[in-house]
Amino acid sequence: MINRRILDEILDSLSYFPVVSIIGPRQVGKTTLAKQLMDQIEKPVIYLDLEIQSDLFKLNDPELFLSNHSTHLVVIDEVQHKKELYPLIRGLVDQERKPARFLLLGSASPELIRHSSESLAGRIAYHRLFPFDLTEVAESVSQNDLWIKGGFPNALFPSKPELSQRWMENFIETYLNRDLLQLGLSASPRVIRDLWTMMAHLNGQLLNATTIGKSLGITTPTVKRYIDFLEDAFLLKSLQPFHWNISKRLVKTPKVYLTDTGILHHLLGIKDFFSLSGNPVIGNSWEAFVFNQVYAVRPDGSSIYFYRTHQGTEVDLVFTRGLAVIATAEIKYSNSPKLTKGNFQAFEDLKSPMNFVITPSSDDYLIKERIRVCSLNDFIYNYLSKF
Repeated sequence: MINRRILDEILDSLSYFPVVSIIGPRQVGKTTLAKQLMDQIEKPVIYLDLEIQSDLFKLNDPELFLSNHSTHLVVIDEVQHKKELYPLIRGLVDQERKPARFLLLGSASPELIRHSSESLAGRIAYHRLFPFDLTEVAESVSQNDLWIKGGFPNALFPSKPELSQRWMENFIETYLNRDLLQLGLSASPRVIRDLWTMMAHLNGQLLNATTIGKSLGITTPTVKRYIDFLEDAFLLKSLQPFHWNISKRLVKTPKVYLTDTGILHHLLGIKDFFSLSGNPVIGNSWEAFVFNQVYAVRPDGSSIYFYRTHQGTEVDLVFTRGLAVIATAEIKYSNSPKLTKGNFQAFEDLKSPMNFVITPSSDDYLIKERIRVCSLNDFIYNYLSKF
């Protein structure tokens, strides 16, 4: 059992909020985490899994059932299958507002489950569970293994090595043929798989929905709608361009990353580090891995963007707090990185107090005033927490 980094944060929320929600993709470990939380809650607990028919039947009269368990913490797993519960939960909470009444687990964002944001505003605390990150598995998994296999528990810790790839294919097929349909995506699974695979090939690049649409035979608005849906299902992540108070011609199109490099590699047919090492996508794959790791563990209140002008000035990550740039980072798959003229110009444009070059495993050193080379590990443990 690996303790998840956000366990204590969720316990804090349960001590204050009447409703707490853990959101994240399928099979990321939400149920396991909830059961750990249940063991630490000092009140009786009722657990319902809405993918089990007998638990669904218990909610045929949800008001009667939930009212009879008002002294319990009621854990509802895969709550997106019964969105109509949200107005009822709001009413029950308003009748008796006390902490830890409901713990809701969902495989979609609050934007996709719109009832939650409309009905439970001010009553609910959200916690997103990401795939395993370096801070959680550093003692049991190497950085390269986490990069290749991704952070889903069943892919990262299979009982036999060959089962990792088999599990990943089943995971993707189940998402395409069942889960996305249940969430409301009315599209051909074949088209979505083609789109997902195309986004793997375009990982970390600027989104060109028109070109993608022509390749798939669908309209540009449809491409954007599908990508938004996949993002709400935690399978893609759009990184927006930074543009505040900059008087240059800036790129205003987002970059899109797959949220797990295990899925990325499977869609690209990459099975191990040897096949990745000889593949031209290795740089973009490393960039996605770094971005996902950093995004998962970034401090509360900080935001991440990228910066690029039409003249070629660019830096991969811009960290802000409010309207202030607090740091930038360029991601390089090299332990002897070389910065471009465009990188140096970006540092000048943004006037960041500190600029980093993140590598796989280099030493930690300054190459110029306010420009530091460091490994991903050093960046996460020694610098990111200070942003």
